[in-house]
Amino acid sequence: MKIKEIHLAAAMLLLMLSGCGQTRRLNHIRQENTGIMLTLPQSRIDETSFLDDSIAMAAPVSSDTMTVNIDGHEMVLMKAIKDEETGEMVAHQELQAAFVTARFRNVAERHGNIDLEFEVRVPQSLVSEDWQLRFYPQMRILEDTVNLEKVIVTGSGYRKEQLRGYERYERFLSKIVSDTTKFIDLRNLEIFLQRNMPQIYYFKTDSSYVSEQQFLSYFGVSEKMAIDHYTNRYARKMNERRIAKRDKMYAKYVKSPIVTTGVRLDTVIRNAEGDFVYTYVQPVRTRKGLKKIDISLQGEMYQADRRLYSIPETEPLTYYVSSISSFVNKTPRYLTRVIERQAEVDATWQIEFKAGGSDIDFSLGENAAQMDNISRNLRRLMTDDEFVLDSITIAAYASPEGSVTLNNRLCKSRAGAIERHFDREVRMLRDSIDRTAGMLIVVGDDMTESSMSKVGRNIPDITFKSLNGGENWSYLDVLVENDERMNESEKAVYSDSREIRNLDDREQHLKSYPFYAHMKKDLYPKLRNVQFRFFLHRRDMVKDTVHTTVLDSVYMAGVQMLEDRDYEGAVSILGQYNDYNAAIAYVALDRNISAMNILEKLPETPQVNYMMAVVYSRFGEEKKAVERYLTSCRQDGSYVHRGNLDPEIAALIRKYNLNAEPEDEFDYGF
Repeated sequence: MKIKEIHLAAAMLLLMLSGCGQTRRLNHIRQENTGIMLTLPQSRIDETSFLDDSIAMAAPVSSDTMTVNIDGHEMVLMKAIKDEETGEMVAHQELQAAFVTARFRNVAERHGNIDLEFEVRVPQSLVSEDWQLRFYPQMRILEDTVNLEKVIVTGSGYRKEQLRGYERYERFLSKIVSDTTKFIDLRNLEIFLQRNMPQIYYFKTDSSYVSEQQFLSYFGVSEKMAIDHYTNRYARKMNERRIAKRDKMYAKYVKSPIVTTGVRLDTVIRNAEGDFVYTYVQPVRTRKGLKKIDISLQGEMYQADRRLYSIPETEPLTYYVSSISSFVNKTPRYLTRVIERQAEVDATWQIEFKAGGSDIDFSLGENAAQMDNISRNLRRLMTDDEFVLDSITIAAYASPEGSVTLNNRLCKSRAGAIERHFDREVRMLRDSIDRTAGMLIVVGDDMTESSMSKVGRNIPDITFKSLNGGENWSYLDVLVENDERMNESEKAVYSDSREIRNLDDREQHLKSYPFYAHMKKDLYPKLRNVQFRFFLHRRDMVKDTVHTTVLDSVYMAGVQMLEDRDYEGAVSILGQYNDYNAAIAYVALDRNISAMNILEKLPETPQVNYMMAVVYSRFGEEKKAVERYLTSCRQDGSYVHRGNLDPEIAALIRKYNLNAEPEDEFDYGF
């Protein structure tokens, strides 16, 4: 007993000492306001990051050299520095930093996507096996604030306690009885039935249904009363209490549930120094006008369900977004358009006539509305600012019933009736417009020419010509083809009848088929229409044709899609032009062969040379990529800075020290 008491006392002493240590540690964390670091990954630190602090440790990187040809001159590129004693350029080795704290990063948008990469660095003082750290990254993009997936770091002791809670809860659940027959004393109930109700007991081995009424008729007790009598009420009530307490017991035992969704990590990771480091990659879909994104992070420290400490929010990382779409050429593109002096406008209206008649009956069918429609169109053409109406041709058509000779005469007569009606209307309208010609509307008391507007204009004489359109078989072909009541065999019969050249014989042939009645009733009335052809010329235009340029609106829509970073849409339009902007769209979609096929045929401007450098870099042809990049820099010095914004070029700049000062390495010539 004494030995056990000594062991127990020692264990309690160790626990107390451990608890005191944790308390002192937590107090120190609170006093120091200990936080975490949000940094850029070491492997990605480069000239595109602006550094505000760094710690260098030995990690040599070998030198790279390359011989390139720029404007016919060979030069050797190397990572080199000037020797202070001799003044000569000598190759050197850089020391890779263990890690660098950087607050800014240029990131490239490719294929409409951006990858934001950062590291969560947690100092050893915040890492404990009994604690869980919960980190909440937040992204600010344009006007939106987006909560990213949490990062959870769980200590081994904390995880054991979580699992222990789940085990306790499972033990509690195991005590809940799901089969309520377990509470019934089936043996004594069976004896009761055998002794007192043998007729009911007989049903034990029978599948027949025993109703409540049958049960009552034998002994005067219900089935429920018999079962309740032989049920352990206390055990059943305890079971019901356990069922009711499930949620409460879950909260009691599982104080900190294991999170499996909406998190990036839930494990224990500690490096050799005791720090926790987690690399977080967040893909982002680009948006119109997106130039920068901020990432920050705050956190909490928990022990079981108790929050011990709120970790201060980090200073944000800022990502500046560079896009290939910034290279778009916004110069308007124009099309050459030939404008004809003469113009024609065709319009068809449905005017109904009585059988064998040619008089216009406004009460028949839709004639009133159709004639009004023609009048409105005539007035619009006669007062048009761009065109002058010269003449009108009117052709009337007939349906095939009756002889061709009669129908031709009828068509001519109907066209004449339409002509006479609208000739009178045009003369009346012209007289009305002529009377207003020369009148002035004066605004206020100002009598200057600019303040007065002339009303109306002289309308020249308009000539009419009526034509015999004949039987309208061509339109009947269209109606039959699209008719839903006629089946395919009937349409085939009609098609074969078209081989009969004599129109009267053709009509007679069709009458022998059942579908003719449908054609005559439903299709023939649509054939009796009137077609107007308006002949116009452009006002104040003397030459027969004029060549002019107009903005290519389709092309400019493709350019706008490129600016809006809708690259698929831009390619669908610009791809047919095969110009510089089309190449930009292909580069943005990483369709490099298509882009190079265009770029190789274009004049070697700074923009084209830079794009070719990007594409050659993607092909792995570094020598050509460097030559094109340096050529673009010679042509336009702004590309020296731009090169740091595109990962393909930035990698070459770092590898071959391309952007060294001219006096320190070689003369670029600009």
